Amino acid sequence: MSALPGTTGRRRIYLMRHGHVDYFGPEIRAAGGDTKVVPLTPLGEEQAKAAGQALSHVVLDRAVCSGVPRTRQTAEHVLAAQEGKVPFLEEEPDLVEIHGGSFGKISSRAELAAKMAYHFDMAGEPGATMLEGGEVFADALRRTVSAVERLLAEPGWHTMLIAAHEGINRLVLGWAATGCSVERALGAVRAFEQDPACINVIDFDMVPAADGRVGTEIERALIKSVNVTPYNYVKHGMNMTSLEAIFSIQPR
Repeated sequence: MSALPGTTGRRRIYLMRHGHVDYFGPEIRAAGGDTKVVPLTPLGEEQAKAAGQALSHVVLDRAVCSGVPRTRQTAEHVLAAQEGKVPFLEEEPDLVEIHGGSFGKISSRAELAAKMAYHFDMAGEPGATMLEGGEVFADALRRTVSAVERLLAEPGWHTMLIAAHEGINRLVLGWAATGCSVERALGAVRAFEQDPACINVIDFDMVPAADGRVGTEIERALIKSVNVTPYNYVKHGMNMTSLEAIFSIQPR
């Protein structure tokens, strides 16, 4: 099995959130509110390029995005800065953002930000959904974890880029932080802030599958870094949560 140099079975995922987007932009309005079509703003492109420069010396064996424009564009900016061989950008639909329900009647960015401000805090409650009528957090966790486990079990790589979303990243980090426990992960997601175009580094120690099965399984997860923003490493002036910032910053 391919492993990080100096280790026997360790794999690393550089888990990114996409760059800044405008959920009130013309693409969203034209699509009837469908956030799957939203692209990066010029600010989001700058953020993604900064992440690309930070990762330019990292040799990536594989690169994966959720397939929607904002994650694909973010990954493309990172790959464009690679100093060596660039991997093909794959799509993993099970890493698309948690499917949201209805916001109800919203008249401003501030009102929307206030509605979403504490939404991840309730993820661990039984049957909790992403807004009314949205995807159940527990269901989103299961599909997310299944996708990550599937990628980790595939041979031939030790370093992977994944460009995904705030909700998905929170689920992965909550899962990793609780010993890869699906049962406990949802209670941890509230603590993992994810700013636009941030980088998380998670190592996974892989061992041969038990009972003689083909493949590998996760022995443990090691969170090396969380929510690193190369365009502002020390978060100076970044006093709002990512959701507050998304709905208040006017795109450039």
